[in-house]
Amino acid sequence: MKLTRRQTLLSGATLPFAATLPASLRADGHATAAPAPVHSDFNLGDFRVTTLLAGTRPVEGPNGIFGLNVDEDTFNSVSAENFIPTDVAQFYFTPTVVNTGNEVILFDTGLNAAGTTAALAAAGYAAEDITHVVITHMHGDHIGGLTGDDGNATFANAAYVTGQAEFDHWAGAENDGFEAKVRPLAEQMTFIGDGAAVASGVTSMAAFGHTPGHMVYMLESGGEQLVLAADMTNHYVWSLAYPDWEVRFDMDKAAAAATRRTVLGMLAADKIPMVGYHMPFPGLGYIATRDDGFRYVPHSYQLL
Repeated sequence: MKLTRRQTLLSGATLPFAATLPASLRADGHATAAPAPVHSDFNLGDFRVTTLLAGTRPVEGPNGIFGLNVDEDTFNSVSAENFIPTDVAQFYFTPTVVNTGNEVILFDTGLNAAGTTAALAAAGYAAEDITHVVITHMHGDHIGGLTGDDGNATFANAAYVTGQAEFDHWAGAENDGFEAKVRPLAEQMTFIGDGAAVASGVTSMAAFGHTPGHMVYMLESGGEQLVLAADMTNHYVWSLAYPDWEVRFDMDKAAAAATRRTVLGMLAADKIPMVGYHMPFPGLGYIATRDDGFRYVPHSYQLL
């Protein structure tokens, strides 16, 4: 039987979480494949940074999500130039751990507690090791892991940090996810704005548009910098390369486009790497300018 591209993607949707052993020999003498990695580590000065693949899934009909303000021919042409299909996209969900030596900070919590804690365990962390949980914004795929199926807090030893503007918006939105995941922890949260220090070398940056209080974070250690970009841009071609393309998930599309141009322009000019929550795993790369837009350059070994 010949598999179509969609069947191949769909069949591999849960591979990062398959309960498989490292490469070894089966009884018939053939080698078994090692499981796909669910964490990636690198150094930033004195910080140890770990990206976590808390989930991945194929999503059909990407032209209904990205490039809402461009015609189908343009969307198809750009996709073909970048060797990506137009009928399905692979989505990635990538929380990040920053170990400063004094704090172990988790940025966002994934779709659910199970996926995030499994990736944490693979990286050598237990949920109780997390000292701070920072929520960049309150879409469901960023707050889902705050509590488990039992309703209890996943990161029982952690302090919680999030943006005041973001919290205030969702507190009045009558959103089920917020009410289930965030509201019960509100009294344990510290609310911040632009330019706040979460820890030494970890600073918030307003990046509104995707949501009313969406923030990204600048990491600085040992003379090195990196931006945790969250959902400032959420596809390496259909959003990052073409920052003016409208994205269905952006609540204020004009503000989101302006934010992309500002932040991506800074990253490109200063050659600062970024981690994007929805970039292809491990989510780490650089930004270069391209005509009137940008180009994503995946990390290879620069920060190992």
